[in-house]
Amino acid sequence: MATVLSVSGSPSASSRTARLLRHLDQRLTAQGHDVVPLDVRTIPAEALLGADFRHPAIVEATELFARADGVVVATPVYKAAYSGVLKALLDLLPQYALTGRTVLPLATGGSTAHVLALDYALRPVLNSMGAAHIVPGWFTLDKDITVREDGSVTVAPATAEALGQVVDQFAAALHRSPVLAAAS
Repeated sequence: MATVLSVSGSPSASSRTARLLRHLDQRLTAQGHDVVPLDVRTIPAEALLGADFRHPAIVEATELFARADGVVVATPVYKAAYSGVLKALLDLLPQYALTGRTVLPLATGGSTAHVLALDYALRPVLNSMGAAHIVPGWFTLDKDITVREDGSVTVAPATAEALGQVVDQFAAALHRSPVLAAAS
């Protein structure tokens, strides 16, 4: 199966975005994919903000992108755009770091007014980085994500169904990925 890099662009340790993403990682793992999590917030700020391309954490993140067949990118929406920490990381990756890869963009936010951030802020950047196929993404309202005391997540039924469909579409697109075809 495919190797999927699962990138959380949330700056918060208690992020609903990250918890939702890790919840979706389980679905991909159950389908036989090797999921590698990357929480951008764990990369040292001095490396991200200082644009230190040679910092070990940036080198490692770049290598994770290079090894992935597909990438899931999840971000909270702030000021009608994706997070600053995600932007900082994407800026430090090679220009065509997503060449040949299938990408699933996901976003969370407090209002449906932020839905278009996926298509007008994040998708153009992913496209400019050479993604072979960006599957339809999904925006989830914060109110539809419940984090329980044990850290597990429940998602409102209609949202859970829609998320399941986009994750399954992503998984199906991975099978047609040029990166996987070249490796065969």
